[in-house]
Amino acid sequence: MSAPDRSIDPRLLKAAKEVFLEKGFEMAQLSEICKKAGVTTGALYKRYSGKEELFSEIVSDTIEAMDNYVQRIAEADLTEMTDQELLDGFHMNPEVNLRWFKYLYDHKEGFTLLIKCASGTRYSDFHDVWTEKLNSTHYKFYQEARRRGLATKEVSENEMNILTSAVWTLFYKPFMLDCSWKEIEAMAYILRDFSNWYDALGIKK
Repeated sequence: MSAPDRSIDPRLLKAAKEVFLEKGFEMAQLSEICKKAGVTTGALYKRYSGKEELFSEIVSDTIEAMDNYVQRIAEADLTEMTDQELLDGFHMNPEVNLRWFKYLYDHKEGFTLLIKCASGTRYSDFHDVWTEKLNSTHYKFYQEARRRGLATKEVSENEMNILTSAVWTLFYKPFMLDCSWKEIEAMAYILRDFSNWYDALGIKK
């Protein structure tokens, strides 16, 4: 009995990623993916139940990486942070912005698939789901700053959600527009000047 051809898997995933990025999930055809990968549709169905499972496999590493990133922040013990460490989370420091941009850029293809090509999949609401995760963390930091008297303005969780969504858009939009890394670097500094969490939350500079 011959061993299964494992070389099919990376070829299939590479072809699927290219077709999804070019056409989006809804317009992508399995027949085109198979042709590009040089495999039969039968070989594809032995590995994946269909187009959506194939898409999910491609973006799974990106989702796991992003979830891990925000989870590390969410699990931080804020009571052990100094006032400055707590407030740094609301300061749009270009170096911090660049680290976040670099993290997304390191997962550029998977991230682009999620924000630009996922219509018709279980990830079609990725932007809203991710905003909720970020907002939960932002609001936790804000509440601690408010408890310490560092944030003087009262902001509801819904208001924080709106602010978080607006700032998150500034981070993901460059990937929607397929900006170069040089353009993204420039955005890290533009974000500092454009976004002012301190004024919005009543934090004294």
